[in-house]
Amino acid sequence: MATSVKQMLEAANAAVPKITSEQAAEMIRSGNTLVVDVRDAPEVAASGKIAGAVNVSRGMLEFRADPESPYHDKAFDKTKTVILYCASGGRSALAGKVLKDMGYDKVYNVGGFKDWSGAVEK
Repeated sequence: MATSVKQMLEAANAAVPKITSEQAAEMIRSGNTLVVDVRDAPEVAASGKIAGAVNVSRGMLEFRADPESPYHDKAFDKTKTVILYCASGGRSALAGKVLKDMGYDKVYNVGGFKDWSGAVEK
């Protein structure tokens, strides 16, 4: 049975809690948190990113998150809280669902970069 983007987003939004910028900032202050920007590199270059975030484009997420992958990024650790964002919240929702499917338990979507009210780095 075919699945539409709308259905995929509904499933992702049901699986990955949406949080506010303030909630994300509190989680970051609490420690053991990984913030992931899933936008493409030109988007990040144009606007900057949340301070301390790692940029992993949506297309590489699974490879960076899987410890068995030769492209694994050691910042990805299943014991950490993971906060994702993109430009408007769609890619980060889908990315969060993938991480949940991969065994990451504490995964949250802060939505779009435009929703962030905290520190930014270029």
